[in-house]
Amino acid sequence: MNVRPWQLPFRIGATSYVVEDDLLSNARYLAPIVQDMQLVLFDMPGGPSNLPDAATVAALAEVGGTQDLTYTVHLLDDLRCDPHLGAQDPSLCAAQRVVDLTRRLAPWAWVGHLDGRAVHAAGFPATQMAAWCSLAVRAVDWVEASIGAAGYLAVENLEGYPGDFVTPVVERTNAARCVDVGHLWLDGCDPLPYLEAALLRCRVVHLHGVAARDHVSLRHTPPDPLDRVVHWLMEVGYSGVLTLEVFGGDDFWSSLAVLAESVQRYRG
Repeated sequence: MNVRPWQLPFRIGATSYVVEDDLLSNARYLAPIVQDMQLVLFDMPGGPSNLPDAATVAALAEVGGTQDLTYTVHLLDDLRCDPHLGAQDPSLCAAQRVVDLTRRLAPWAWVGHLDGRAVHAAGFPATQMAAWCSLAVRAVDWVEASIGAAGYLAVENLEGYPGDFVTPVVERTNAARCVDVGHLWLDGCDPLPYLEAALLRCRVVHLHGVAARDHVSLRHTPPDPLDRVVHWLMEVGYSGVLTLEVFGGDDFWSSLAVLAESVQRYRG
């Protein structure tokens, strides 16, 4: 299966965990099938890491350039700005490292979460939210400065938070949005109002099923809620990346088949 003949207004992507191998092997496997690959990175203190070296990045760039494969890059840590550390906050240093390592790929977007655990635990009080928002804006501005271009840091919504939790931060910066539809479904929210509100800044949409756990195949999603999202994206001509954010071959291939069926239903 190759999604390119579908001629959709948006690019269809997958994660770098479809085959049980490294980033480059996944890129080579996925390039004939999808149009974007999200690099899901990890770097455990004293443990395993899949951060790419210069040779791997060069090889990824070659695959992308010759086979019409773009990349999105998921940052390592939730972004925060400790007022005492400023730009030396570990999350910002980690973001800077990932940006520098992957810059040669000219990513479609670097995707990041905002660290809202403290205000979440406190129940989102207004005074604490205002202080958190100011620090979150500083964190986003620092990452965007490290990227060197506006609109390439895509801030993603997380499950367990209000659907518009990141909106005040994005509106005070030049950041883009990554709308994770699966996270909204997990929280029992209709994704369409959030997609509509984010559309002008939305570079990435994450799509995955939810069942006993998150990020499962779309085969767990009934056709009606899936069609509402996919058909709306087609109707408005969304031109970003739609990432099937699932892991492993079975969930990827079944999700791609379910997505194909939704596209066919839209086209009658």
